[in-house]
Amino acid sequence: MAAKVVVVTSGKGGVGKTTSTASLGAALAQSGRRVAVVDFDVGLRNLDLVLGAERRVVFDLINVTQGVANLSQALIRDKRVETLFLLPASQTRDKDALSEEGVEQVIAQLRERFDYVLCDSPAGIERGAQLAMRFADEAIIVTNPEVSSVRDSDRIIGLLDSRTLRAEQGEVVGKHILVTRYEPARAARGEMLGIDDILDILSAPLLGIIPESEGVLRASNIGSPVTLSEPTNAAARAYVDAARRLMGEYVPMALPSQRRSLLDRFLGRGVA
Repeated sequence: MAAKVVVVTSGKGGVGKTTSTASLGAALAQSGRRVAVVDFDVGLRNLDLVLGAERRVVFDLINVTQGVANLSQALIRDKRVETLFLLPASQTRDKDALSEEGVEQVIAQLRERFDYVLCDSPAGIERGAQLAMRFADEAIIVTNPEVSSVRDSDRIIGLLDSRTLRAEQGEVVGKHILVTRYEPARAARGEMLGIDDILDILSAPLLGIIPESEGVLRASNIGSPVTLSEPTNAAARAYVDAARRLMGEYVPMALPSQRRSLLDRFLGRGVA
């Protein structure tokens, strides 16, 4: 299988992007794929915390792009899943320390060694986020079911269609919507957007619906993706299903209180 580079992005902070990167990465690795998760949030490093690897960081992404360390020195193998690796961000530098040329070289090296490369992007549309998506083949747009989050996600889709290398070459970056912190009862009362509303605005295939869950917070606090720490948790199962869809499997998706026609309308090939 050709290596696939996937940016995990969002327009708004705090939507669960880093948690989703870790959970999806772990789920992909548990399926036997070789997976690297890369933290592009320079200066605000958190992916190492969510993976419980903060004490093992010696070198980081910027060290590799600047030639201070090689990729093998910076990659951290997960102690629970042997095919999962982390390339951490720097906590002491800022995003200006990243160059497009350096990122391109690192991504090229990662493509040679892994099946999936998940790039955990900073929120927003600034330089760090644009570098994280620059060399992506596909994108997972993480959004909460609220108007501001979805509106900002729409701006991210615009960047994916204009600022990525694939877009400049006349190709398309595959897009997937991952809805996090979803509560069907609140959506039914009109207190948050329904899935059909989100997809109407974003017009991209739905990868998964992650329900609101205290288990996700517990998992982050102990430094373990929920897919590993609480595999029977509803959110964990939803992440595993989303990872399977990302791999092209047909996995039925329950949309509480949504019309079947909407499901047919917005799901892409291999996504259900």
